[in-house]
Amino acid sequence: MATTPTYGLSKAERLRGKSADLLFKGSKGGFVYPYRFVYKSRPLTDNDQATVSVLFSVPKRNIKRAVGRNLLKRRSREAYRLAKLELNRLAAERGLHIDIALIYSTKEILDYSILSNAVKNILAKICRSL
Repeated sequence: MATTPTYGLSKAERLRGKSADLLFKGSKGGFVYPYRFVYKSRPLTDNDQATVSVLFSVPKRNIKRAVGRNLLKRRSREAYRLAKLELNRLAAERGLHIDIALIYSTKEILDYSILSNAVKNILAKICRSL
C-alpha cells in the first residue's frame, strides 16, 4: 500500500534558533528572481525530526508594511509546501538533512504564480547540486 504524500509544513520543518544562525556560515546559495536563497546540507542524524528545514524572510527594508511582509511569507510558504516533495524524497534517499533560507529580495509585492515558479526553480537547483 503506497503512502500518500504529506503537503503540510510542520514546526519541525521550519528552521529556527541556532540552526538558522549556522546556515549562513559556509553555505551555498544563489539568486532566482525574486529570492536570494542559501542552503547547506549535512548527514542526517538521530536528532533531526525532518529531512529539510526551511526559513522564510521578507526584510523590512524592502517591504515596509507588516501586512505586505506577512502576505509574501504566506505565499512563499504555500509555494514551498506544494513543491517540496521531490526535495524531501531525494534528501531521505541520500540520508541528508538540508537547511534552506529563502530571502525575498525585491521592493514590490509579486503575484503567487511568480513566487511559485521561483520556489520550484530554487528547489530544482538544490536537487541538482546534491
